[in-house]
Amino acid sequence: MTIHLRDLTTDEDIEGYLLGSPVSIMREFITTPGRGPRLHRHPYAETFVIRRGRALFTVGDDQVVGAGGQILVVPALVSHRFEVLDGGTYEATHIHANDRFVTEWLE
Repeated sequence: MTIHLRDLTTDEDIEGYLLGSPVSIMREFITTPGRGPRLHRHPYAETFVIRRGRALFTVGDDQVVGAGGQILVVPALVSHRFEVLDGGTYEATHIHANDRFVTEWLE
């Protein structure tokens, strides 16, 4: 058995295959309101573990504000995006249920 330990920067992404993991992670640290990715989707679920700050998430036809201490799960193949809101830094870990990032950009 090999144990992988890796130091990451505040907003570094890592694909799971590099560590022998079935999931990939994105670490988000966004200080500017209005910032966030454009509309996209993945062929797997994405879980957002929000540690602090707030963001407006568009998931399919619905919108919801996610805040520190909350978890949001977007099912596979559902289009989504988010935009950081005023009131502080958005800091989160986004867990992609795949060992590599696969993204279809829709806008």
